[in-house]
Amino acid sequence: MKVRIGIGTGAAGLDGAALAGLADDLVDLRFDSLWLPEILTGDGADPLVGLAWAGAHNRRLKLGTTMLLPGRNPVRLAKQVAALDALSGGRFLVTFVPGLAQGPERDAVGVAPAARGAAIDELLPLLRRLWSGEPVTYDGPAGRFTDVAVSPVPVQDPFDVWLGGLARSSLERCGRLADGWLPALCGPAEAQAGRQVVDEAAEAAGRAISPEHFGVSIGYARIPLDDRVAAAITARAKGRPLDDLVPVGRPALRDLLERFIDAGFSKFVLRPMVPPDDWRRELEELAAAVIDLQT
Repeated sequence: MKVRIGIGTGAAGLDGAALAGLADDLVDLRFDSLWLPEILTGDGADPLVGLAWAGAHNRRLKLGTTMLLPGRNPVRLAKQVAALDALSGGRFLVTFVPGLAQGPERDAVGVAPAARGAAIDELLPLLRRLWSGEPVTYDGPAGRFTDVAVSPVPVQDPFDVWLGGLARSSLERCGRLADGWLPALCGPAEAQAGRQVVDEAAEAAGRAISPEHFGVSIGYARIPLDDRVAAAITARAKGRPLDDLVPVGRPALRDLLERFIDAGFSKFVLRPMVPPDDWRRELEELAAAVIDLQT
């Protein structure tokens, strides 16, 4: 397996200069990619805008996002994604997610949590048709249009789309429709069990997902989390113990990565749960602890 480690900004809202500096530091320290989340009610730039900025500044860094799929205009989204991949020379990585179901974000997404899975089922195959560059006619829940062709198309051919999620319906959807799986808030044993469901669903659909296309997004902490942050994470994790979900300290993070690698996972996005005061120092310490795991 080719182990690759990217860095996510998490909740940090970075201005243009900081984002450009972070892109340079990631390349300098041999990290694989920069990942920006999409949280409509949170800090930080829209991920497509932020990644376009970072990708134009640094022409070597891969650009990744966990972005919302429900609630999107499919033609506009297809064009935006294809344009970023084309302009960056095929450096764009995308994992679509249903979005948070708590707090103000729940309503801001624009689609009720219970309806988001169906929206992904409808939109992802439609996006693939639009990325082909051929005229597409569609009349359904996501809109209505006739003979619409998107240009440019993605440089990457095929253009891989990954999905997140841990619910069984999400795992089965990933096997049916996606090219890879990037969950969060799970330990190695749970991820391994989830991968089995993904692979079985893919086989039932007459397809297969590359063994190289299984990864994990890991939030980590330098010091123990304060009670407020820990309670929020526990609520999202539905009461599962935090020890396997949010490693505290560099040795614990490395140990967790090694256990995921042993379980067959090879692509990682590491996110500081608390934004660092000094990103360069944070990345240097992180690289010293884990970058040799890249193969």
